[in-house]
Amino acid sequence: MIRTLISALAMTALLGGAASAETYEVHMLNKGEKGVMVFEPAFVKAAPGDTIRFVPTDKGHNAETIDGMIPDGAEGFAGKVNKDVEVTLDTEGLYAVRCKPHYAMGMVMLISVGDAKAPEGFLEGRVPKKAKERFEAELGAL
Repeated sequence: MIRTLISALAMTALLGGAASAETYEVHMLNKGEKGVMVFEPAFVKAAPGDTIRFVPTDKGHNAETIDGMIPDGAEGFAGKVNKDVEVTLDTEGLYAVRCKPHYAMGMVMLISVGDAKAPEGFLEGRVPKKAKERFEAELGAL
């Protein structure tokens, strides 16, 4: 009887923890509220353990992290063109995401996991002008 009760309590605790994680859906669009070649939403504030699901609502898009623009110790991801990609983010920090075919057109977004702040020099390096403008606009959400 006690063993059954302990098992039930343990299962409830496990399921309760899993139920608290959120899943956010991000659409990859040719045209959206903020212009052409966009992710909607362009900014997601998530908690560690939350999942982001990228949906190619319009054809010709992918979602992938940008080298050097994810938290230290985090694992990057790269989805295939025209395919959904789902990632669970456990490392706190700021993640820059792009659509590789439309990066120069500014098709980027930010994901803030936990209490992320933009690290110093986050936008330094080879970031296309339109992508940099959109990143700067979204950094205001932090």
